[in-house]
Amino acid sequence: MNGYMAPPVQGIGESEVYLKFQDQVATCAKVDRPVLIVGERGTGKEVAARRIHYMSQRWDGPLVTVNCASLPQSLIESELFGVEKGAYTGAVASRKGRFEEAEGGTLFLDEIGLVPMSVQEKLLRVVEYGTYERLGSSETKIANVRIVGATNADLHQLAMEGKFKEDLLDRLSFDVLFVPPLRYRGEDILLLANNFAVRMASELGRDDIPFFSEEVEKKLLSYSWPGNVRELKNVVERAVYRTKGSLIESVETDPFHNPYLPIGKEEKREKEDPFSSIPLESLERAHEDLDVSFLSRALKLTDGNQKKAAEEMGISYDSFRGMYRKYKDRLKDISK
Repeated sequence: MNGYMAPPVQGIGESEVYLKFQDQVATCAKVDRPVLIVGERGTGKEVAARRIHYMSQRWDGPLVTVNCASLPQSLIESELFGVEKGAYTGAVASRKGRFEEAEGGTLFLDEIGLVPMSVQEKLLRVVEYGTYERLGSSETKIANVRIVGATNADLHQLAMEGKFKEDLLDRLSFDVLFVPPLRYRGEDILLLANNFAVRMASELGRDDIPFFSEEVEKKLLSYSWPGNVRELKNVVERAVYRTKGSLIESVETDPFHNPYLPIGKEEKREKEDPFSSIPLESLERAHEDLDVSFLSRALKLTDGNQKKAAEEMGISYDSFRGMYRKYKDRLKDISK
């Protein structure tokens, strides 16, 4: 499609769950209606919003991004709708708002759940009637803008608590896209990790191509990634720059782990952590045993149907396949 931009590394993936999400993005991009993108921090909500814009009929118009979390609530209204000279103390000149800047294109409202109720009323009018006024002006302006909102909050719950206008939520949710967390994307973790590693090596001016040891790959695949793709990027880039050769044999998921605890803290940590005296190898083995047990039970319940077994475990089929490949030899032993 004309105007299509190549995705950044964060937009790369081959897992079933991620390809399904990308298909949803492509489908909703063609319909000129508001859309909400819901996902955990670091999952790539802005990347999805960019795909929607550049795959839509508005691709040649502006894409304007507003991070509602970075703005004081008192300034969000003037930031979105603009302000007339003299509207308040300090308004020495008229200024366009983001709606005017996004005219003919897309306005991406990141962390839309943080928009104050007073501004939500004005936002509702834009969505319903396509009109608004600058702060301090009575002149009505027409908005030819598609709104894409993103959040990691439960907007439905906020609406029930009276913190988000139900009418606005209804208008914005023509479609709601849920970005899959990284832990549901299986082997995409290694695909992304290798891309991040190569880019970091290039940035450092290295000629060799970095690669991960088998143990590191297992750690990357088994970690829960609460910070998702953004966290993976930090972990991989940190590992590359700390490694002198091309083989990466260790990664650190907690950069704040202090090896020099004050006197007495070591004892306190052991008391707080009942497993601190257990070797990490034993803990890892116990975790693997639990995974094998769940896999075995799910397969028995579904007569070996792997898709149904994945549903029984409450995970994606792609994640199930990754676990199955990892433990298939031990599963054969169980089945004998």
